[in-house]
Amino acid sequence: MILADSTTIGSPLVNLGIFLVFAAITLYIVYRVSSGHATASDFYAAGSGFTGAQNGIALSGDFLSAASFLGIAGGIAVHGYDGFLYSVGWVVAWLVGLLLIGEQLRNTGRYTIGDLMAYRMRQRPVRAASAASTLVISLFYMLAQMAGAGGLVSLLLGIHDRVGQSVVIVVVGAIMIFYVLVGGMKGTTWVQIIKAVFLLVCCSLISVFLLGKFGFDFSSLLDRATQNSKFGATLLNPGTQYGSNELDFVSLALALVLGICSLPHVLMRFYTVPDGKQARRSLVWAIWVVFVFYLCTLVIGYGATALVGTDTILHAPGGENSAAPLLAFRIGGTVLLGIVSAAAFATILAVIAGLTLAASASFAHDVYASIIKRGHADPRREVRVARLTALVVGFLAIVGGIAANGQNVAFLVALALAIAASANLSTMLYTLFWRRFNTAGTLASIYGGLCSCLTLIVFSPVVSGSPTSLIPSVDFHWFPLNNPGIVSIPFSFLCGFVGTVLGRTRPEEVAKRKEMEVRALTGIRPTTN
Repeated sequence: MILADSTTIGSPLVNLGIFLVFAAITLYIVYRVSSGHATASDFYAAGSGFTGAQNGIALSGDFLSAASFLGIAGGIAVHGYDGFLYSVGWVVAWLVGLLLIGEQLRNTGRYTIGDLMAYRMRQRPVRAASAASTLVISLFYMLAQMAGAGGLVSLLLGIHDRVGQSVVIVVVGAIMIFYVLVGGMKGTTWVQIIKAVFLLVCCSLISVFLLGKFGFDFSSLLDRATQNSKFGATLLNPGTQYGSNELDFVSLALALVLGICSLPHVLMRFYTVPDGKQARRSLVWAIWVVFVFYLCTLVIGYGATALVGTDTILHAPGGENSAAPLLAFRIGGTVLLGIVSAAAFATILAVIAGLTLAASASFAHDVYASIIKRGHADPRREVRVARLTALVVGFLAIVGGIAANGQNVAFLVALALAIAASANLSTMLYTLFWRRFNTAGTLASIYGGLCSCLTLIVFSPVVSGSPTSLIPSVDFHWFPLNNPGIVSIPFSFLCGFVGTVLGRTRPEEVAKRKEMEVRALTGIRPTTN
């Protein structure tokens, strides 16, 4: 029996031991696949040498983060139907990349989304804007992963004071920095592939076991879950979390669906395959992997409610995020808990590594090489700048993770997705599909979406004005919604339109547009870039 007032579960030594074994294996693999990364292509895009299947699994690994594994399972366990809505939104979101962005991005760019945005615009201001949005999005997303690390540590290792959790977050950040510095994109991709397969197998086996425990009758599992939930039968109906504010739910749904393929570390993965066809295959593979995974989280979430109970979950260290580990300990004891904890830790490490790589690549390629050196940077020096940037970004992620420790990870990721969709989506779609789009419109859509979204978050109940706020002791909020997507995403499109209409389209932008159309659709590149 897991007691509601327990401070740790399982054996901390076993949990830590299994995680250290997994970390050691992945660190060794990263070291083995690294080749010095003498060129920017190797460091940023692994020489575009991965197949569509490999990259698709890595894509799913890039997104199956602590929010997906811990946050959604916990959201389903506590809120039922409303918690599962995150999964639905994220599965649908990949269709945006498949139908609108993936192939054309691969054909047009080289390493970063700044390559696409600046292709037919004035290079320096557009690349600066792209780098700014990438850095903000990456750092915000990292907060969610580091928050998940802190909650997991408190539950699995019996470290409940802030100082001890902060030390472990520092260790997690240090391992992540090693992945990026030594392995680059190739090492990070292999870590993502290993993590995705490990996580999918682990969740599938737990789901099969849970269904078998209830005679492979999902209805029986749901009946037991309603008996152990404070919501009773309404756990299976919409409204337990978002029933009081339907507009907030619509805003959240927009952020979930439009944010995935606006994330810089996800978009960078399209450059690791040789052509647009493999980019499409990557997305098909990613959709299937994510679909199977979220079916498993549905079983795991309701299974946690049925066998553990929402009261025990909410009173455990880590709150909602503890549902999956508590369930693993209940059905498989210390060993299964250790395996699940290793999967969760690996998930956090791999995703943060991908984010760090995206942030460092954007600064080194878009700012240093294209703005400071005006396109004439030495590739080796550019890679050195990227590695130095990774150190800085890693440090900021560690500091932010310590500050965000204890927050709900799925909720923090939803905010990061709103920022990504607000800053990047309108710019990418306008660049690809609107002939008249110009530099003024590009800058207006990026900065307008980014600044409006950040402003609304600061003055929302997320930061102040409620018991669950980041600063619960004060109240300076005036924006009523927890997620600003319903306002900031359309506003970024409006800014891009107004900026284009009021701005001047230069003749060279028109000429570049024609060249870009051919390149985006066919993949044919000019002899010089």
